[in-house]
Amino acid sequence: MKVLITDYDFPDVDLELALYKEAGVEVVTAQCRTEEEVIAASAGCQGLLVQYAPVNAKVFAARPEIRIASRYGAGFDTINTADAAAHGVWVANSPDYGVGEVATHALAMALDLIRNITVYDRAVKAGEWHYTTAGIIPRASDLTIGIIGLGRIGKRMAHISRNLFKRVIAYDPYIIDGDFPAYVERVGREELFRQAHVVSLHTPLNDETRNMIDASLLDLLQAQSYLVNSARGGLIKIDDLLAALENGKLKGAALDVLPVEPPQTASAIVQHPRVLLSPHAAFFSDVAARELRRKAAQNLIDWDRTGRPSYVVVQGKNK
Repeated sequence: MKVLITDYDFPDVDLELALYKEAGVEVVTAQCRTEEEVIAASAGCQGLLVQYAPVNAKVFAARPEIRIASRYGAGFDTINTADAAAHGVWVANSPDYGVGEVATHALAMALDLIRNITVYDRAVKAGEWHYTTAGIIPRASDLTIGIIGLGRIGKRMAHISRNLFKRVIAYDPYIIDGDFPAYVERVGREELFRQAHVVSLHTPLNDETRNMIDASLLDLLQAQSYLVNSARGGLIKIDDLLAALENGKLKGAALDVLPVEPPQTASAIVQHPRVLLSPHAAFFSDVAARELRRKAAQNLIDWDRTGRPSYVVVQGKNK
């Protein structure tokens, strides 16, 4: 088997190379950002290990030898799953590698917004020393947190938030009632935006969720609410979010992900004083990064050995 590792955002790929060497897998590496670059680099490859490179019908048509694509991460929106299914290509991901990290990061961002830690820090460094420099601060235990998406990360977010907030409510149309923890109240999407003081997003990006967070939902918020996104940047219409910050619906927003990454430093969302940003880092810890890389790489080894990857997103044709 021959594998292309492409567009990895790690200092090295020594871990992956060691795994593939032990498994007898041939490896080529490249930094591809376009379909054309993937096609050029993947000649003779049966497997792709990708991060941000686009993989779609154009790639599959040009390289019919590709039988599986595994992605670094739980999300797989850079791989067109419909195109993969149409060409009989397996798609795999790493859905459970950094659950605790993402939930902890999201909660940390939410608490930073509520307690205004970053604002205090800036004030002290500017020579201001007073507890009022951050403005009015609500009591977290009086607030309701609303979680959009109650998968692995959403459930962990609910679990670690339940002793900090007055209520935990959630919306997920694909989870049955029995899978909602007893301490989580199930509500509709619009009702969640009406009731929650803090909204945290934990849903994948697909045709159903793309630009889901728009003015029609943000207008339902109570004044001076908070929004946290550690899922996918494409979930939010950024112009509508900026408008909600200006009209008072949002007191603050915390974003680990953006529609375009990295963003332009001069953009309105980057420069807004009430937007807290981190560089798509919610997944990261030393342990989680190694786990992510191992699982994503192992998908291809498992497929080569057994005809099936460990974590199936799209079932392809048999070898």
